Amino acid sequence: MLVLSEGTTQLNYPSKAFVSFPENNSLIADIQASMPLDTFSFDNQDLEPISVASAIVKMLEDLGVEYAFGVSGGAIAPVWYKLQHSSIKLLHFRHEAGAAFAATEAYFASGRPVVVFTTSGPGITNALTGLLAARWEDAKVIFLSASTSTPHRGRWALQETSTYTMPSSGLFTSDSLFHYATTLECSEELPEVYRRLAKGLARPDGFVAHLSIPTNIQTNSVEKPLPPVTLSFAAPTASDEAISECGQLLSEGSFAIWVGFGARFAAAEIRQLAEKTGAGVMCSPRGKGIFPEDHPQFVGITGFAGHESVLRYMQEHPPLRTLVLGTRLGEFTSFWNPAMIPSRGFLHVDINPDVPGTAYPSSETIAIQSDVKMFVKALLKRFPKRQNRTKKQSLPRPERSVINASTNGPVRPEVLMNLMQRVIIEGSDAIVMAEGGNSFAWAINLLRFGKPGRFRVSTGFGAMGHFVTSVVGAALTHQGKAIAIVGDGAMLMNNEVSTAVRYQIPAVWIVLNDARYNMCEQGSTMQGYESMDVEIPQTDFVMLARSMGADGIRVEKESDIQAALEIAMASTSPFVIDVLIDHTRLAPIGTRIFSLMSQGAKN
Repeated sequence: MLVLSEGTTQLNYPSKAFVSFPENNSLIADIQASMPLDTFSFDNQDLEPISVASAIVKMLEDLGVEYAFGVSGGAIAPVWYKLQHSSIKLLHFRHEAGAAFAATEAYFASGRPVVVFTTSGPGITNALTGLLAARWEDAKVIFLSASTSTPHRGRWALQETSTYTMPSSGLFTSDSLFHYATTLECSEELPEVYRRLAKGLARPDGFVAHLSIPTNIQTNSVEKPLPPVTLSFAAPTASDEAISECGQLLSEGSFAIWVGFGARFAAAEIRQLAEKTGAGVMCSPRGKGIFPEDHPQFVGITGFAGHESVLRYMQEHPPLRTLVLGTRLGEFTSFWNPAMIPSRGFLHVDINPDVPGTAYPSSETIAIQSDVKMFVKALLKRFPKRQNRTKKQSLPRPERSVINASTNGPVRPEVLMNLMQRVIIEGSDAIVMAEGGNSFAWAINLLRFGKPGRFRVSTGFGAMGHFVTSVVGAALTHQGKAIAIVGDGAMLMNNEVSTAVRYQIPAVWIVLNDARYNMCEQGSTMQGYESMDVEIPQTDFVMLARSMGADGIRVEKESDIQAALEIAMASTSPFVIDVLIDHTRLAPIGTRIFSLMSQGAKN
């Protein structure tokens, strides 16, 4: 029996387990959603022995896992078989990295942990890029892999996975890749594995675990019932004194609010705080939509592909302090621009105590470790009434230009984004995701969102191949449309169209087809490097999609964009829109290139 307890709020379920967290914790809804009603218990002393593979799969069911993504292999066959014949829905992907990327976005679309499974050797190493992305994004993913049976280690077994052939540090130990990792050498270790997985998944931030299971151990019997596990856990929150001090400091003069992805569960509270205080609000690229982009107090997106209006706001309406909520302020969020430092510094709220002060180590920073929603909710009580103002401030706003569609080609990215705004963002509840490259530059800069959970982008790890594959996981668990804006380079690198066809998942790929790695071409030219090898043979992605069983349409001129988008949104099948893009249109990537040049990457 698993018991997670903290004495303030108790969530009861019609089962043998309970989970409790502090009042108003933003994770309560997630925990309620993720706990199954038939929570597994090993308390029954009369249970017949079961295999380790069966016990592991039952644990995963208890922990709220609904989906497992991976690529099969002989060494993982016992676990694979038990997953296939459980309540967990198993999807067989075409590449392990694609499965891991898809698990990351399936988690964000559903709030439930997702399993990734692979065989030994190259199955593990293939998955690593996607798993590292999951760690950077703060997803909750459990990685199951096979390793070589003890008697065969060091004897050159096929795809041998042991300390003789692979580094153990980092892959099979808790380190910078995995929050928790272990190799299961005997069934007696299962209680501790269960406890650590449960504790990790109860964390308010991300959790990526790796359980390596030797092939012979997978079929061993579990003869003893697992003992009860009692854990205590509470999300960190600031003290009343700290919140009171923050309220006093913010009342001393005008302040700005800088919102990041870690504040996504506090959207309503942040809006209340902004409207009560008149503060200008800016968002990181990953934070798009947490504060409505059409709100009069929204001054723009910061960092990569951000808006010039943010810097105008900092110059024309300089805040005394900036309240930072749930963002690391890393390179793509801030470019460490000194113009973003207010005169009295930052009040930086984050669940991770290592984050505040890291991006701007020389600026004055008051660090507050807390769940953002809990903090803002408490802070609101320090501003009980709307601030009196003699006149309403008119804050700088991002400029919006509408370019009329032409009957000629190729397609300008700005026109495509404008029509996507109308048809997809305003006309549906689809999740929109943007792949690394010019794709996410155009999307961050031009698309506008009014609520959280609609836009996903990776601006930290930023792996190409993330969203051409993970759109499948997002569409599956969102139970509706998910749209990936991708480049032709990423689409050729590692897509999962075939997986979407196999399970009839309504994912949509919008391919910016310009026959080149265009961000590399435009960026290297700005850096002073001419005639770089960036061209790609023109690919017909509709033909490619149809060869795999999906549907598609090619767009060669702007007047055909809207009809193509409407057809894709109406389709119940995986769909590819192949858009021939004008590669001469310079994407808003200047801040990134200037940052590289300042680091010495210039000719």
